[in-house]
Amino acid sequence: MKKVINDINEFNFTKGRVIASKYEIIEKLGDGYESEVYKIQEISTGILKAAKFFFPQRNINNKTSTRYAKHLHKLRHCPIVIQYHTEEKIIFKKTLVTVLVSEFIEGEPLSGFIKRQRGKRLSAFQAVHFLYALSEGLEHIHYMGEYHGDLHDENIIVNRFGLGFELKVLDSYYWPDSKRKNIHQDVIDAIKIFYDVLGGKKHYSKQPQAIKNICCGLKHGLILKKFKNASQLREYLELLSWN
Repeated sequence: MKKVINDINEFNFTKGRVIASKYEIIEKLGDGYESEVYKIQEISTGILKAAKFFFPQRNINNKTSTRYAKHLHKLRHCPIVIQYHTEEKIIFKKTLVTVLVSEFIEGEPLSGFIKRQRGKRLSAFQAVHFLYALSEGLEHIHYMGEYHGDLHDENIIVNRFGLGFELKVLDSYYWPDSKRKNIHQDVIDAIKIFYDVLGGKKHYSKQPQAIKNICCGLKHGLILKKFKNASQLREYLELLSWN
């Protein structure tokens, strides 16, 4: 008999709901095409964690959740990647739902962080330090032959900042293109985010030449000619001259 999978497009869990007899829902953190993510608390220890609830129709035979869990496990030593903990199963609307539990990251999305800054943008000096932290984190991922695949200002979490930035990235995505192509896309996306946190097109003409030399006018060919991977970008920033 063919297994019936009910389409679920939202979970809409309320605060205080108990999941898998172990966790209590604290609040919703976000959602996407394949899942919703919640901040949860482990009842027995009081420890905060994050739970990713997969929509069954986007996770046929657990392929999506398994791939995601294995991806996080492979990259467990990369400091910019969240740490995967365990898999749980729950019944929701008479349908089996897979839940991946991982560490909860303190901090805020880059988008919110930028909105709180003066002028809603970073200075050139701050932005270079941000890009350095991002490129250094991506370097670990690329060294493992992997990539993020979907970098944007909502899935980069600013955990700490001062002389430098401490970042985490969420929701890496599996694209069926070559890894080399996706690694290149990570670099292009990182440069685009750098351009945006500086204020984008409105402020670009007034940026120092050193900044423009990194952005390369957002021309993909020029960016990849200079930075084929995150290591080259990180090395370039370490030797950056502000003359």
